[in-house]
Amino acid sequence: MKSKKTVFFCKECGYESPKWMGQCPGCRSWNTFTEETVAPQKSRAAAGERMRASSREPVMLKDISLDREERKSSGIEELDRVLGGGIVPGSMVLVGGDPGIGKSTLLLQVCKNLADQGTSVLYISGEESLRQIRMRADRIGTFKDSMELLCETNLDAVRDVIEKKKPFAVVIDSIQTMYDEEVGSAPGSVSQVRESTNVLMQLAKGLGVMIFIVGHVTKEGNVAGPRVLEHMVGTVLYFEGDRHASYRILRAVKNRFGSTNEIGVFEMNNEGLKEVTNPSEYLLSGKPQNSSGSVVTCSMNGTRPILVEIQALVCHTNFGIPRRTTVGTDFNRVNLLMAVLERKAGLSLGDMDAYVNIAGGMKMTEPSVDLAICMAIASSFRDFVIPDSTMVFGEVGLAGEIRAVSMADRRVQEAKKLGFETVILPEVCRSSVRNPGGIKLIFVSQIREALGAFR
Repeated sequence: MKSKKTVFFCKECGYESPKWMGQCPGCRSWNTFTEETVAPQKSRAAAGERMRASSREPVMLKDISLDREERKSSGIEELDRVLGGGIVPGSMVLVGGDPGIGKSTLLLQVCKNLADQGTSVLYISGEESLRQIRMRADRIGTFKDSMELLCETNLDAVRDVIEKKKPFAVVIDSIQTMYDEEVGSAPGSVSQVRESTNVLMQLAKGLGVMIFIVGHVTKEGNVAGPRVLEHMVGTVLYFEGDRHASYRILRAVKNRFGSTNEIGVFEMNNEGLKEVTNPSEYLLSGKPQNSSGSVVTCSMNGTRPILVEIQALVCHTNFGIPRRTTVGTDFNRVNLLMAVLERKAGLSLGDMDAYVNIAGGMKMTEPSVDLAICMAIASSFRDFVIPDSTMVFGEVGLAGEIRAVSMADRRVQEAKKLGFETVILPEVCRSSVRNPGGIKLIFVSQIREALGAFR
């Protein structure tokens, strides 16, 4: 009897080696190799025969029509926006996020919407029983007959059901629970996740089935399992937010069929996830009135302008080294901007603690929020109030100059729509911005000019 063959896999990138190594040659990570049993040779041959049986004849490039892209709406506009316009048949979408964030609820709502359209849907769960899924589904609404459930973790059984039913969409919840009997390692290991994803990819391409895969994340925020999992699928979505708060943000980090800059905003309630069609109004609710250290700015997420409130608190330190804390923005960027304020605007911040927060739990790293951060810090330091009807945006350079930002006109239009009366923006954007009327535009070229607008 042949002894089972074992190899070593890197948990980060999936690099394969016949022996253990301290550092992975592929991704240069340390102590990431794990020993696992590989699939027998006969199973690999059977898989190859299956792929050859389902292979198609090559098509001439000039014969491929691009008149109309085949997409189907998921029934959730925020999800369609992130996907690039809807669901692409035959594709694979990986949805990752923290436990309890709402991944299963989101996909169950997608299944309901597709079933309401008369589309056949198959929901495969390896974590919950049929009764548990039914209890969660009753909170969302009434499902049509085209929605089917299956509780199974055996990959061969899942493959047989999909080949027999041939539904339009399949949900796998989750990929870490699927296992192949011919792979000796435990479910969730590198070999099992890679083999399961490979089989599901063959089914998606061969049968034209849309497959959603739920993936758990590690404490670092990455999808658990090998990095090759993200390379194999067509789209990778991350569901972000504090599970104890009501808001959720859906973000694409990889998308072969659309942009990776779009985001979707949801609110969790007793009936599931509710779309937030106007995130700016939602994120600005509860803003303090006539308070120093509070500024409204605009950040672009793809084609969507989102207005957020930036808060800053500056006070004398009780220690030898001032404390600097940021929430929702880059820590080093804030330190850089404080140095610019001290050098170019004359603010003495060397003995001051500084705390900067983006309200609503949003994360903004776009340079266009630089000017708003500077204004919030200066407002708290000098204890002056920036009017609630004022919006600020612009990038700040090391020389104190206010640099141009993209889509300045879209930001001004969004401010006008939400009732703002004044916008402070870079002077170099004057030619690209049209005044919509009823709003005052203040163009500045230096940080001192921006601060002088409120003296």
